Amino acid sequence: MFSSLKVRNYRLFFLGQVVSNTGTWMQRIAQDWLVLSLTGSATAVGITTALQFLPMLLFGLYGGVLVDRLPKRRTLLFTQSSMALTGIALAVLTLTGHVEVWHVYLAAFAVGLATVVDNPARQSFVSEMVGPDQLQNAVSLNSANFQSARLIGPAVAGLLITGVGTGWAFLANGLSFVAPVTGLLLMRSRELYAVQRAPRGKGQLREGLRYVAGRPELIWTIVLAGFVSTFGFNFPVYLSAFADDVFHAGAGSYSLFNTLMAVGSLAGALLAARRGTARMRVLVVGAVAFGTMEIVAAFAPSLWLFALLMAPIGMFGMTVNVTANSSIQMSTDPSMRGRVMALYMMIFMGGAPLGAPIAGWITDAYGVRAGLAVGGAITAAAAVTIALVLARVGGLRLSVGWNQGHPHARFVPRERREEELATVA
Repeated sequence: MFSSLKVRNYRLFFLGQVVSNTGTWMQRIAQDWLVLSLTGSATAVGITTALQFLPMLLFGLYGGVLVDRLPKRRTLLFTQSSMALTGIALAVLTLTGHVEVWHVYLAAFAVGLATVVDNPARQSFVSEMVGPDQLQNAVSLNSANFQSARLIGPAVAGLLITGVGTGWAFLANGLSFVAPVTGLLLMRSRELYAVQRAPRGKGQLREGLRYVAGRPELIWTIVLAGFVSTFGFNFPVYLSAFADDVFHAGAGSYSLFNTLMAVGSLAGALLAARRGTARMRVLVVGAVAFGTMEIVAAFAPSLWLFALLMAPIGMFGMTVNVTANSSIQMSTDPSMRGRVMALYMMIFMGGAPLGAPIAGWITDAYGVRAGLAVGGAITAAAAVTIALVLARVGGLRLSVGWNQGHPHARFVPRERREEELATVA
């Protein structure tokens, strides 16, 4: 489960990201709560989320082209430092009492711009640290890393917000970037796996799109991840509204929801690290289960039942995330990985500018229960539809029967059915 941590460079990267990701989660909680406090509107929270992910939607593919051309370690030093400065600037505005909602919007957009390059660079840099043999394990541990920080960040953010205010959470996030920057500086260049960088040239963006379009295992994985992200992952909108409007609780309950979801997400990431392989059927089943659990949670009658449902939602959501990420990286040539990962992250993260305002509007107009239920239903329906499309393209059929007294359903080649009929005849 933890084999890739034997690699020194990856270990430095992993430890730095634990600290930085904790700060990132603190800022996310503080940012959403600050916007809700300033405006009282779930739509405003949705706009903030949209602005943070809008740059990925607009410029994500160009970020991938840059990542394939540039040295990834130096690129990460620049992007991580710029995000640190953004967090510190927002902290100063908040602590001095001058913060307005447009400041938060601007900070969210600035972080989004840095993420355009930072995200594909971090994703593709993993292969340079650990090599192909440990790539699957390292990708899963990256997700476990993120979710481990998610356990700590919301809890600390809740304490800071209720105790001393949101500004200190922003300051902690800005200072947390010292850890990954230090880790990058301490890495040994000679121990990195050499990857040929793409030369400057015309048509590299189109080349990346053609590469993905010609591989069904990539394009359908990205499409499904896009549906899940756009309609199922709008938790900043849903959870803040459930805490404030449905259960009439405070920031502590909001951070509790995020913490319990992180417990499930961490379990899902560690299970993916043990599994060792990324299969399309795991991705589809995980997406169906994720959407179904959201529908169930939408009608939870009590705060504690809703909170407990956050754990399985987190687990199935992380199963989708890790499986999609791992299968794409394992199926992509190293020289194309930056562009392919940029396309994946553009769809996965860029879905928020479309989904978050819609989720906020449904929440304000019809209630947060309706918003969460609709998002879950669309996610589950998309997973089933894509499974049927893949089955048809791959010449598969659904086989339903009994195995040792238990019902089972799976896709099998159509030829197997024809052989069975011929045998009976």
